[in-house]
Amino acid sequence: MAPRRDKRAIDDPDRLNGAEKAAVVLLALGQESGDLWEMMDEEEIKEISSAMSNLGTVSSSAVERLLKDFVDHLSNTGSLMGSFEATQRLLTQFLPGDKVEGVMEEIRGPAGRTMWDKLANVNEAVLANYLKNEYPQTVAVVLSKVRPDHASRVLAALPEEFALEVVMRMLRMEPVQRDILDKIEETLRNEFMSNLARTSKRDSHEMMADIFNNFDRQTENRFLASLEERNRDSAERIRALMFVFEDLIKLDPGGVQTMIRAVDKGQLALALKGASDSVRDLFFSNMSERAAKIMREDMSAMGPVRLRDVDAAQQALVAIAKDLANRGEIMLADAGGDDELIY
Repeated sequence: MAPRRDKRAIDDPDRLNGAEKAAVVLLALGQESGDLWEMMDEEEIKEISSAMSNLGTVSSSAVERLLKDFVDHLSNTGSLMGSFEATQRLLTQFLPGDKVEGVMEEIRGPAGRTMWDKLANVNEAVLANYLKNEYPQTVAVVLSKVRPDHASRVLAALPEEFALEVVMRMLRMEPVQRDILDKIEETLRNEFMSNLARTSKRDSHEMMADIFNNFDRQTENRFLASLEERNRDSAERIRALMFVFEDLIKLDPGGVQTMIRAVDKGQLALALKGASDSVRDLFFSNMSERAAKIMREDMSAMGPVRLRDVDAAQQALVAIAKDLANRGEIMLADAGGDDELIY
């Protein structure tokens, strides 16, 4: 996709290429341009729509110069602003919804001229999550068309047995017929890329959860409280995506031992009462045999406990973990990420 123009108004229409000049005309005509759009083929619509959404501001003088044959019609039009939203609103007036969605997806999707260029800009985990449900032969074709470095990351993110089957198909692969390749491209465009565009809002909440995870607790509480007043749903979604008690499984042994020394033993016992076996085992394995035995006995002696009390204890431990991380005493690493420790 072409880079957006700067914020300065375009005064000289000679700076515009053919598609951009057509975009100015169609923006000026507005809904009255419907008959013109219907006369275009799909590639023309994509080209002009892309130019329109990246146009920026065109001064009224440039519009008048470009449309001198229609100066009476445009005399009160003034300047025009081409944007993604304006383009989508205009297309919706006279094209079917699914066709508009396809055109706009091409514009807003990952950068790249061809489908294979676009796939190279999709996160490997996202692409692997989609491909793992396809036939190994189809995945082999897709990975043979993208860059080797990207294909390697996608393969590593696929289930191991499935990935090995894909490798075997790629080793035995013969030239792919054009019609088969076209069908795969069409499926990727209609199913994967369009769904990727629709889920962009969910990704934004994940991004904000990552940012909030790096706040100190006071700042985090302040932002979440303010956001909750404006948009409770977004605040709850971000909170759900943030670091939680079960994420303590990502701590290294030294971090667990630091946590054990920092927390109240009764609070830890209550938190572990409602924890998964893996989290319990992590903490018990980093205690002495005697301390682990006493902790288990304390948990057993509690009998049934209220869920809200367990939740409160677990949230308190998460708060302590974040405070320790802020002081540099422990590291809250992402599982499988670059911060993963090797022993």
